[in-house]
Amino acid sequence: MVKEKTTEGVEVNIGDRFPLTIRRLGVNGSGIGYYKHKVCFVPGALPGEIVVAEATRILPRFLEAKIHRIRKRSKHRVTPKDSYADVAGGFELANLAYPQQLAFKRQVVLDSLEKFQPYGYRNYDVRKTIAAPEEYYYRNKAQFQVRMVDGHVAAGLYKPNSHDLVDMQECAVQMPRTMKVVRAVVKMIEELAIPVYNEEINSGIIKTIVVRESWTTGEIQLTFITNTPKLIHKRQLLEMIEAQLPEVVSVMQNVNPGDTPLVWGDEMIHLAGKETITESLMGLDFELSARSFLQLNPEQTEVLYELASEALELDENDTLIDAYAGIGTIGLSLASRVKEVRGMEVIPEAVDDANKNAKLNGIENAHYEVGKAEEIMPKWLDEGLKFDALVVDPPRAGLDDELIKQILKVKPRKFAYVSCSMASLARNLRRLTSVYHVDYIQPIDMMPQTARCEAVVKLSLRR
Repeated sequence: MVKEKTTEGVEVNIGDRFPLTIRRLGVNGSGIGYYKHKVCFVPGALPGEIVVAEATRILPRFLEAKIHRIRKRSKHRVTPKDSYADVAGGFELANLAYPQQLAFKRQVVLDSLEKFQPYGYRNYDVRKTIAAPEEYYYRNKAQFQVRMVDGHVAAGLYKPNSHDLVDMQECAVQMPRTMKVVRAVVKMIEELAIPVYNEEINSGIIKTIVVRESWTTGEIQLTFITNTPKLIHKRQLLEMIEAQLPEVVSVMQNVNPGDTPLVWGDEMIHLAGKETITESLMGLDFELSARSFLQLNPEQTEVLYELASEALELDENDTLIDAYAGIGTIGLSLASRVKEVRGMEVIPEAVDDANKNAKLNGIENAHYEVGKAEEIMPKWLDEGLKFDALVVDPPRAGLDDELIKQILKVKPRKFAYVSCSMASLARNLRRLTSVYHVDYIQPIDMMPQTARCEAVVKLSLRR
């Protein structure tokens, strides 16, 4: 039995049970209560509920617990579609009614602003979260770890804060055909006895299966992420895929050797079919290679990009910089509204895709380069480029410090910030609001049943 005295003198044992009233949800979707004035996080518990909590982890500043029993249930509690929603990561809000999920995501924005307190934050126009058109079956990509579980090949997601794999036979947030392909491929791997990865001894071949489906064309791309370049029984595997899964038009292999927290490696091998699949958004066609980033909810992605366009208020004389551009989806969708689009991205394959997609759609006023935004933008400025508008869609870490310095120096008059992390957004706004006014923040739900939230921010130069 683990026993630990916290900094406030609260003595708790792992496995101790105690009644707990849940006050609110934390940023990751866990219920928050207070045990003897100490913060306690309880995944799956909802505001207003009284639970019997069982301590699972004890840290100096907070406790973690699981629900042993619910004494008083929230009227907003619902039964998740997936039976393992309470054990696998990625379903944090599946037991919460959808209107309350939307309210929670707006509250995440407000809480992040309160924590970092950018200039004037109490007067920001934080709008109601825009709902997704579909609460389930929206996710266009499945990225599942592959391991041996109870003597059989299993594919799924880890339990939170662990490497215990949950074998997912179904998944209600995935597009159904992505799951059909995953389950069929798992059977093939087992039938052919292809070794799957064992991270304890760093052996085996197949680590991860990635399946992406095009929302508009129905094409599916299958990628095997492997520990070694050698893929035994490759010929038989590809023959089985062709015979059983005609919707799979692209089969790739990514080599990522060793025990690493990174999912993708640097080496990509084309196994069968095409090297890309085609997705259509905002009236444009996009060729997607295996590593290309694309929002996981394609139907809601069009709403997101239209929101970015509205925030920018573009006209035909504008030059737009598309930072953190990915495969160019935002910039290319706006190219017809401006004089020129320039974009940058650190992944070479994505930049290749962006430039190919410009040609594919007959767009001649867009150009993308490989590199960091904070390095490419000054180079363009030194070359004489003048730009009026900036759209940024950074990773969860937010904007690079050097890029913020560049933005504050150049002061583009039209500025839209697309964010997938409300904490990094609020932190970045502390610096940006020395020059910019926040006109509004529009949360949008890209991933129902999860705690993930996106937002579009319209910024204008302060007068």
